Amino acid sequence: MDKIPMTAEGLAPLEAELRQLRTVDRHAVIKAISEAREHGDLSENAEYHAAREKQSFIEGRISELEDIVSRADVIDVSKLSGSVVRFGAFVTLADDDTDEETTYQVVGPYEADLAKGKISVQSPLGRALIGKSKGDNVEVITPGGGKAYEVVTVKFK
Repeated sequence: MDKIPMTAEGLAPLEAELRQLRTVDRHAVIKAISEAREHGDLSENAEYHAAREKQSFIEGRISELEDIVSRADVIDVSKLSGSVVRFGAFVTLADDDTDEETTYQVVGPYEADLAKGKISVQSPLGRALIGKSKGDNVEVITPGGGKAYEVVTVKFK
């Protein structure tokens, strides 16, 4: 059972979703199943089957979230420093083709969100960046093809 690196910011929404599913959604679907049962024949009761399917989804998601939260290794990135890319680092990269600069934070797989500038430590780019320093060149093989970058800055906030 491997630990999952995560920031406190990344763990909070997962815990909130788990709490919502356990305390609100689970009870609502149980009530919906109970109400659907009152409508008679279960074999042709679409409401009943929909509620059971939703219950199955909720229970599966609860199990998944419990597993993730129990294996979370919360890393306090505010206490990290240095000039080498590792978990929690904010890395500014310059695209070798376009010279366009982009800043990413290297985070855990369950909190990665490219739109917010957060890349997973397990992604091709994240793996390629680990251990690099300012001025290093990084070549990444992605599903869209190869890309080359230069590390412009490495910061910890």
